[in-house]
Amino acid sequence: MARPTTVHICSACGSSSARWHGRCPGCQAWNTLVEERAPAPSARGGRGRAGAGAGLARKPVLLADVSTVQLPRLQTGIGELDRVLGGGLVPGSLVLIGGSPGIGKSTLTNMALGNLAAAGRRTLYISGEESAAQIRLRAERLTGAADGGGALAVPVLTETDLDVVLATLEAERPEVCVIDSVQTLHAGELSGAPGSVGQVREVAGRIMQVAKAAGIAVLLVGHVTKEGALAGPRVLEHLVDCVLQFEGERERTYRTLRALKNRFGSCNEAGVFEMRQSGLVEVLDASARFLAEATGKPGSVVLAAMEGTRPLLVEVQALVSPSELVPPRRVVNGLDRNRLALVLAVLGRHAGVGVGSADVFVNVVGGVRVDEPGADLAIALAVASASRGVALRGAGGAGPVACFGELGLTGELRSTAHPDRRLREAEKFGLRDVVSPQTAPTLRSALNAALHGEVAGRAAA
Repeated sequence: MARPTTVHICSACGSSSARWHGRCPGCQAWNTLVEERAPAPSARGGRGRAGAGAGLARKPVLLADVSTVQLPRLQTGIGELDRVLGGGLVPGSLVLIGGSPGIGKSTLTNMALGNLAAAGRRTLYISGEESAAQIRLRAERLTGAADGGGALAVPVLTETDLDVVLATLEAERPEVCVIDSVQTLHAGELSGAPGSVGQVREVAGRIMQVAKAAGIAVLLVGHVTKEGALAGPRVLEHLVDCVLQFEGERERTYRTLRALKNRFGSCNEAGVFEMRQSGLVEVLDASARFLAEATGKPGSVVLAAMEGTRPLLVEVQALVSPSELVPPRRVVNGLDRNRLALVLAVLGRHAGVGVGSADVFVNVVGGVRVDEPGADLAIALAVASASRGVALRGAGGAGPVACFGELGLTGELRSTAHPDRRLREAEKFGLRDVVSPQTAPTLRSALNAALHGEVAGRAAA
């Protein structure tokens, strides 16, 4: 009897079955069996005999005796991307780039390959979603020319068969390869549809083996779910060396690139881009762009946030209006909805600002997303200002007012990381009136200072 080439593994308990079942025979969970390749039969017999594995033992090596090789990184020519990667692409590494449809993933990878090809690097673009003609049209838009140079100098392969892709990689041996996207490739030995859990796991694992053996830096473009998480099995994120998340709204021009995982650099970096007709443009001074339209009206405050190690000034706006719904609406854009609930509770309990029967809308202007706890004070000041209809004022009635600080459940303001960098960024744009845990120890004192024009400038603090 022929040995089966695939097995079905339960993603919940790990039990295997030769056939697919709707319900796992081991743990009785539904729809958890995933098709995978069957392990090859072992050439070493007698694994069950006592002492049979003695010949397989290897001697451990001290870390002090391990030799290291410093491989030069490959510069993509996009400063924001290189900074998020930790200085550039590492040969033999796997980088997963995820983001919503139309956010600019293919544009970013096309630009990176075009710069590498122009620098004399061997590149390859593999697409399973677009035809070669569609890729050329995008390349012409990025380069602004119809012949030669830039992104047009990148070799292209449109293929979804994993075996063909791997054979091409071994034959061409590019230094950098983009695969757009990993969910479109399929392994012939598995019967599952492309993008299924088993297919993505098999595709990523075999690509990793070839990339590590040949020293190819591979950029894997990945889909996301409707919740915004990377599609496919969680093991995909563990398998790759770097996970980048491309964020933003298609209706807005600004995009943010964050590192969720990076084995060769920091995970605290973020890059800001602006989408234009000619492609993505690096935003080197994002604070100036976001502050250009700051209103300074009731419900508006400037947040001195941190994007990795770089300070960023953004405007946070709030709107409080009577509600006809029970419960009232809480709408947040660019912030964590749970943080808003926490801030509203502390405002009502420790600052006397009750909005329990009103609709509350909070927005970070410009399509930026802020995930740090230092935004708590900005939410509180914006909501309090909108609720009372009073604009925040600096010392002597001047404005606008900048702020940062984490809010405690007992109404105190807690310190946040890099306060000096935040203050220097605010002073750079003429915002000397900054409310922070250093100038106001509690939320009530911060509200009194900002609403009555008693904010202490940095020099006075």
